[in-house]
Amino acid sequence: MAEDAERRRPMSGTWSAGGNLGTARSEHGGGGNGEDAICMGGYNNSYDYINSTEEYSGTSWSSGGTLATARAECGGDGNSSNAIIVGGDSGSGPLSSTQEYNGTAWGSGGASSLARRYTTAAGNASGAISAAGFFYDEETEDTWDYELTEEYNGTAWSAGGDLNSARHSNSLSGTASAAICLGGTYSSTEEYNGTSWASGGDLLGARETHASAGNPTAAICMGGWDGSYNSLATCEAYDGSAWASDTSMNNARDSLAGGGSATAAISMGGHYDGLVVITEEYTGSSSSAYFGRGFCEGIFHGVMD
Repeated sequence: MAEDAERRRPMSGTWSAGGNLGTARSEHGGGGNGEDAICMGGYNNSYDYINSTEEYSGTSWSSGGTLATARAECGGDGNSSNAIIVGGDSGSGPLSSTQEYNGTAWGSGGASSLARRYTTAAGNASGAISAAGFFYDEETEDTWDYELTEEYNGTAWSAGGDLNSARHSNSLSGTASAAICLGGTYSSTEEYNGTSWASGGDLLGARETHASAGNPTAAICMGGWDGSYNSLATCEAYDGSAWASDTSMNNARDSLAGGGSATAAISMGGHYDGLVVITEEYTGSSSSAYFGRGFCEGIFHGVMD
C-alpha cells in the first residue's frame, strides 16, 4: 500500500518569473502556456472594465486585438492565435455574448443560452466548454449559482450535462470531451467525459477565484482566495483521483487567469493588495509517476473505449 501511495503521489514542479503584463488586471480571461499565451478583458487598477488583449511569446507580452465589448468576471481560454471569451459583466449587467480570436482580431461568435457572471470556459474558438456562473438580482437581492454546462462547436453553444453542484468563482480546464471543474462555491472537483460530470477528489482547502490547467487525469490548481478571503500562493496537483500539495507560486494572488497542462502551465495577473502585472511559468516533471499514471490511464481507456 505504501508503494502504491508513493507511485501515485505527484512530483512537485517549479515556478519561474515570466514577462510582466502591460496592464495590471483581475477577473480576466486567459489561457495558453509559458511559450504561447493570451490574456483578455478584466478590471484595471481603477476597476473599470477593459477591452484590451495581450499576447505572450514566451518572454514578453505585446498588444493584441481589442474586444468588441469590455468585460470582466468572464470565461476565456485559448492562445495567441485561437481564443474564446464568453459571458461576464460589462458594467450593464451579465453577458451571454461570445467573441472569437483569430490571432489578429476578435469577431462575434454564438451567444450562450444564459447570461452569467463568474462563468468559466476551456478550449478555443474552434471548440470549447463553459460551465457554472452567478447571477444577482439587484431589485430582489436574490442570487443564483448555476450548474449549466454548454459546449461550443465553433459556431454555436449547445447544452451539455449539468454540473452536480451549482457554483461560481471556480476554475475549468481541459476540452469539451475531457474537462475538470474545481473549487469555487464548493471545494469539490468534477470531471467531464463529454456527456456528464462525475465526482473527483476534493481540493485540500477552500479556494475561489483561482486558476487551473490540465484535464481530469492530470491537473494543477493555482492561487485564489481561501475560505477567509486571503490571497493564496499555494498550488495543488491532481493525479486523476486526489489532490496533493505542489510547489507554491512565488507571488500570492487571487482573481488571476491561467492555462496550460499539468507539466507546462502559466499564471497571469490577479490581485494582491492591488492589481498586479505578474506572470509566472510552471514546469512539472514529465518523468514523475504522477504524469506517467495519467498518460498510461489515458491510453488504457482509449483502447478499452
